[in-house]
Amino acid sequence: MAQSPYKWFFEQTTPVEGHCHAIDRTVFELRTRYQHMEIMETASYGKVLVLDGRIQSSVADDFIYHETLVHPVMMVHPRPESVLVIGGGEGATLREILRYPTVRRAVMVDIDQEVVEACRTHLPELHQGAFDDPRVVVRHEDARGWLAATSERFDVAIVDLTEPLEAGPACLLFTREFYELLASRLTERGALTLQAGMTKLGELEFYASMGKTLAPVFPVIAPYQVSIPCFGTPWGFIVAGKGEDPRQVPGEEIDRRVRDRVRGELRFYDGQAHQHLFSLPKFLRAALLSMGRAITDAEPLIVH
Repeated sequence: MAQSPYKWFFEQTTPVEGHCHAIDRTVFELRTRYQHMEIMETASYGKVLVLDGRIQSSVADDFIYHETLVHPVMMVHPRPESVLVIGGGEGATLREILRYPTVRRAVMVDIDQEVVEACRTHLPELHQGAFDDPRVVVRHEDARGWLAATSERFDVAIVDLTEPLEAGPACLLFTREFYELLASRLTERGALTLQAGMTKLGELEFYASMGKTLAPVFPVIAPYQVSIPCFGTPWGFIVAGKGEDPRQVPGEEIDRRVRDRVRGELRFYDGQAHQHLFSLPKFLRAALLSMGRAITDAEPLIVH
């Protein structure tokens, strides 16, 4: 066999599994106060953002992840005007939020300023100028501390954080107490969504635990999933809200809302995709009922 002309990046997705990407070059690398950051040019997906050895986004398929993260929750609020983003350092979550003309203010709280600045410089394909929009406010501080101190309320909140991989302050952004605080900062029909980890066989504990953590806090809990090619695995999300259940909105109504509410052409999300996202397979529905536990400040959960 001929020797490969590429260098290879191996991402360990579980203690016993992983997948490889052929790398053309490393665009940027930095160890910040909080994490190790790399931006690599891959042969298959273009530039990718890697934090602590885990791919967060790729230029080729970020539209799948970020349209899936943002639009289902934006669709269930009748008129989202104020939106909170927790995490989301590459700016692509903001990019999708700003498609809504009703949005007057979007606050992004990401503790790692160095990551945000590097993404702003080296990943313009992802943020597409979102950081320069006058509706956007970016804060670099601990999200839980900021939420506790602010009296501002939001129609929608989007939590786009990496899973808690070690003991520390990040663990306290995945607990029932944190989501109780966040719920108190949402308006009457407010809703939130979050990325909630892998939904592959053998790795469902975190996803199921997030559902059990949110259930006592919100009347509507709607788990969903999508396959992210550059991750090499299906990925889970959850909408939690005080108003409309996204699972009860017909595809035709989603198509109408997209036409009426969203600027520009979406590449992934529409009414048919919406129905597919929330149509979970039997084994996953069973796992959400039988696995996991409520995560609390006293008993946090670390993803290994």
